[in-house]
Amino acid sequence: MRLALVLSEAANGLRRNASMVVSVVLVTFISLTFVGAAILMQMQIGQMKNFWYEKAQVGIYMCTDVSSGETCTGGEATPEQISAVETQLTSATLTPFVDRYYFETHEQAFENFQEQFKGNPVADYVTADQLNETFWVNLIDPSQSDVLVESLSGQAGVENVADQRKYLDQIFSVLNVASYTAIGIAGLMLVAAALLIATTIRLSAFSRRRELGIMRLVGASNRFIQTPFILEGVFAALLGSLLAGGAIVGIVHFFVQGYLGARLSGFALVGMEDAVLVVPILLVVGAVLAAFSANFAITRYLKV
Repeated sequence: MRLALVLSEAANGLRRNASMVVSVVLVTFISLTFVGAAILMQMQIGQMKNFWYEKAQVGIYMCTDVSSGETCTGGEATPEQISAVETQLTSATLTPFVDRYYFETHEQAFENFQEQFKGNPVADYVTADQLNETFWVNLIDPSQSDVLVESLSGQAGVENVADQRKYLDQIFSVLNVASYTAIGIAGLMLVAAALLIATTIRLSAFSRRRELGIMRLVGASNRFIQTPFILEGVFAALLGSLLAGGAIVGIVHFFVQGYLGARLSGFALVGMEDAVLVVPILLVVGAVLAAFSANFAITRYLKV
């Protein structure tokens, strides 16, 4: 009977403050959608790192006639210098780190360049001999690329030894900034949601001040008085959390898997299983936020 009374009081409060409840739902929905998007973005960054770091190569660029480094004073790398680099790659020192490698000639580099920059005016001004002959090396553990860089940098005929992971790190740092921005916006929106929930509960308590006075006179406990108000806040926040969860699932299904998946077939993208993992997190965050805010508001009101 007491449970039925508590639920009835909570329902009455929601009905009396319908406009404020809608505001709580919308603010919670928007803020938790940002939270979910930030979580998904971090998942995406993690998947992309695992996917691309395994494919990242170390490029050993041989000297060309236009190279100006200290190791390229003799002009284009000679066959002997190229052979010396290959000997290094197959030596007992580097073999434990090298998974596989291949050599790209001027002609192959030019063909790849023309394909990559097709339609770009720069393709008309580049000749094959201007492009480096390159050893492309896949490592067993890409994080140990420094061993290869230290071993071959400064060797005669080698213009530069570059780890592709450095370029990937720049991309991932930009994605991390976007993710942290989403988290910051979500944090501000959650604060706004907490304040709005607290205001809604205080208004609801003020509109029922006579009933609350009577309940105190007949000896009702503070917990019994507070529970309906907490349930009001939790219900509104959970509704907003469910909408945010639906939005996250929709974004992953229609945008990530549908739109981006069809255009970025070579990328590892977050899937529905990741979205399903995010939804319970949003529900818990919404419920905890609402319960804390509502309990704080009604406790402060009853002490006044």
